[in-house]
Amino acid sequence: MMLLMLLLTAVPLAMPQCLTPADDAATAAVDPSMPKPPLYQGQLQFSLSMLQTLNSLQPQSNLFFSPLSVYNTLLLAYFISANHTERTLHQALYLPPQLTKVNVLEAYKVERLLDQMRAINGSDSYQLIVANRLFAAQSLSVRECMAALFSDELERLDFMRDAEAATNHINQWVANHTRGHIPQLVPSGRLSPTSKLVLANAAFFKGLWKSKFLPVKSKKETFLISSTEKGLVTMMRQKGTFNHLVSETLGAHVLQLPYKGNAVSMFVFLPPYAAPRGISNILKRLTPENLREILTEEIMIPREVEVGIPKFSVEQSLELVPVLANLGVGDLFNSSADLSSLTGSPGIQLDDAVHKAKIQVDEDGTTAAAATAFFTFRSSRPLDAAMFICNHPFVYLLYDAQSQTILFTGVYNSPPPSE
Repeated sequence: MMLLMLLLTAVPLAMPQCLTPADDAATAAVDPSMPKPPLYQGQLQFSLSMLQTLNSLQPQSNLFFSPLSVYNTLLLAYFISANHTERTLHQALYLPPQLTKVNVLEAYKVERLLDQMRAINGSDSYQLIVANRLFAAQSLSVRECMAALFSDELERLDFMRDAEAATNHINQWVANHTRGHIPQLVPSGRLSPTSKLVLANAAFFKGLWKSKFLPVKSKKETFLISSTEKGLVTMMRQKGTFNHLVSETLGAHVLQLPYKGNAVSMFVFLPPYAAPRGISNILKRLTPENLREILTEEIMIPREVEVGIPKFSVEQSLELVPVLANLGVGDLFNSSADLSSLTGSPGIQLDDAVHKAKIQVDEDGTTAAAATAFFTFRSSRPLDAAMFICNHPFVYLLYDAQSQTILFTGVYNSPPPSE
């Protein structure tokens, strides 16, 4: 606790007039009555908005991504932004209006410190890695105060001499932090000698179920993709006591499947099969308030449940610029963007954004990884409450109760043809 307090008090003193023209006076805006950490509030709303946006863009496809990864990369962009771009990102990140950029940086530094402590201490039950990087060209003039503030994130690369070597270095950093699950985030040829900046995040989770599914009980079963289409999945089954909710508000059953250690859980939202547009209806009805009640287990009830969930893996690549445009930050990727807090002068432009994510769910547990980079180059009544059989499309998310963040989320709409 003393270490955290020292960190909080040291941040503003180290950066007078660095993040904003009035950093010295920018630390009095935090509301002590706020019940949740500021980044948690924003990240939860952002996660929900991004999930709703992606589902509307590809409603029939399997979907998987890490809102935590995208949110962290946008935070890096927020810290180096100024003027209208700073205001736009502050709003898009759903940061409380009363928080200054200094306040947000304080919260960010605490979160990163906790992430590092968890990664160092490790756990026999699960692994969780979250890492951010700001790869800047050696030719880019970075303000000394910003280099000091982001010394843990900032790394210099020589894009001009060898852009492909720089690309390989970034991809290797991502691969290392995702334990090899995201081996190539930035495609070959996307960076050039004129590249100036790459903002990147890597996130990795591997957890064992608190109550494992026995492989002997897994078998091929029908998955009802739609009223006219079916597929086959390997359905994992078990019967046990789990937190469960029949939500009339969402028109769905909700189930919590905890991983060992109890810090991270998978929450599954299952609409009734007969309900038309069941997934879309759930996502439309989900609000930060009712989602928070579920994630904090305030309205979940422990009871005996017969659980069936497919054994599956999903790997996804997303071109983020159109998605972020729908979320209100499309201007970040055109010439009007102001990223002058990093260098003290205009001229940096982010041109593209990519995101890759991968999840594998089996009898033992779950492995999930994701990485994001921004860079420059040139209701019906639900089924019987005792049964929770995911034999039709469902929404799922991995929630970390310790940091109060949604790590990964997705929609499982259908098994691959090979199943």
